[in-house]
Amino acid sequence: MAPAVLLLAVVAAPPVDGAAAGEKEETHIRVYWHDVVSGPDPTAVQVARAAATNASKTFFGAVVVIDDPLTEGPGLGSSRLLGRAQGAYVGAGKGALALLMAMNFVFQAGTYNGSSVTIMGRNEVFTAVREMPIVGGTGVFRMARGYAQARTHTLDLKTGDATVEYNLYIRH
Repeated sequence: MAPAVLLLAVVAAPPVDGAAAGEKEETHIRVYWHDVVSGPDPTAVQVARAAATNASKTFFGAVVVIDDPLTEGPGLGSSRLLGRAQGAYVGAGKGALALLMAMNFVFQAGTYNGSSVTIMGRNEVFTAVREMPIVGGTGVFRMARGYAQARTHTLDLKTGDATVEYNLYIRH
């Protein structure tokens, strides 16, 4: 008896651009991310740290869990709350303060209430503009892709508290 032969047909299709695939054009959202590590009610808590000697200079090996407010403007107490940044960041740079960010921007007000975008990438804190990929989303942003640009608005070196402007460029 002859062995059975299985034939596979491969169909090649030309690439499809986002608009043709049903994606809207790019959506731009600006929010302010408030990382509060000081005081009685922090929004960012360190849950692990390395014993490395350079850890204090570059934060290498530290793990921080966040539930940071996202606001419309830079004032935490004076701007409308749009949502929360929930996730973690890890000190991943031995020679520079570079973080691996893994967080969801969960919108709880405004046009995108109930939707979220996921950001995961490298954030070299003292660089003027940092770019990180948007790798997914939910709700209005289901199947999202794009990028986020982060610019430090304020950083208190004594407390560690920071306000960062995030500009999100999302295709969905």
